[in-house]
Amino acid sequence: MLHGRKIVVVMPAYHAGRTLAATWRDLPHDIVDEVIVVDDSSHDDTVAVARSLGLDVIIHPRNVGYGGNQKTCYAEALVRGAEIIVMVHPDYQYDPRMVTAMAAMIASGVYDLVLGSRMVGGGALDGGMPLWKYVANRALTSFQNVVLRAHLSEYHTGYRAFSRAFLDRLPWQSNSDDYVFDNQILAQAIVGGFRIGEVSVPTRYHDDASSITFARSVRYGVGVVRTTLRAALARLRPSRDPMFAALLTSISVSVAGLIGFVGLIVPHMIRLIFGADHRTIFPLTFFSGGIFLILCDAAARTIIAPAELPVGIVTSLVGVPIFLYLIRSETGDYGL
Repeated sequence: MLHGRKIVVVMPAYHAGRTLAATWRDLPHDIVDEVIVVDDSSHDDTVAVARSLGLDVIIHPRNVGYGGNQKTCYAEALVRGAEIIVMVHPDYQYDPRMVTAMAAMIASGVYDLVLGSRMVGGGALDGGMPLWKYVANRALTSFQNVVLRAHLSEYHTGYRAFSRAFLDRLPWQSNSDDYVFDNQILAQAIVGGFRIGEVSVPTRYHDDASSITFARSVRYGVGVVRTTLRAALARLRPSRDPMFAALLTSISVSVAGLIGFVGLIVPHMIRLIFGADHRTIFPLTFFSGGIFLILCDAAARTIIAPAELPVGIVTSLVGVPIFLYLIRSETGDYGL
């Protein structure tokens, strides 16, 4: 406990039987109130080792993925009243002794999220990080900093500390169950304007340390790029300012045309009414859009008959209010 705030360490474990005990021994037990191990259906002795140490173990009956494991970790920590949650990988790659520094940065009230960075201090390669991983890390981090207008030393560390308020406000439950979960929660933090701190941590790359394959790394990289672009768009989302909502509407109309504007409205309305199943959305959008345009055309011909209104005026009169409503009411993946 620090400054009267309960500290819970969570360990998302998968085949960590050889390293779990060493990780646990190096934790600063004088400040850590609880340690929760969540085993993601390991086939080794991870659970037995954890129980021999007297640790609380939650066992997934099937493997739910790294992100899914974290979801269980955070949900359980919050249920137990944690005020500071620190994720420590039980593979002994990150130095557990840094929990004190990271938790103190949260307890100070200065930061909402603290990252244990392998890049601050330049010790990643000295700690055994493969060169290709180092290069990929630096390239993706540079890309994300430019696109998101941030200044982090890295986005890809698995050593993190969170305040309870941060996890309570962030919609992390809807994130991926895969490795990109880590990147999504960081992107959400940046979009939400949360305070992010970093501290240098030594790392150890060894045979028993967890590591993803090159193919999974490529998949993760693609997910990072996608997450970054979605976060950048979410930053531009004008849902909290009607003036900018009107600006986006005018831009959409100028690009798509007043009739093409229907293509922006109808799919969203169909999704809200019938759900997100594309097998349903596509045919219903096709027919609903056609019916909508026919009705608008009929209205344009009769409102001021015998004169005729341009059909685009009718579609905009109907579509713009709906579009503004959708912008204001939908929070999306990065809404807070």
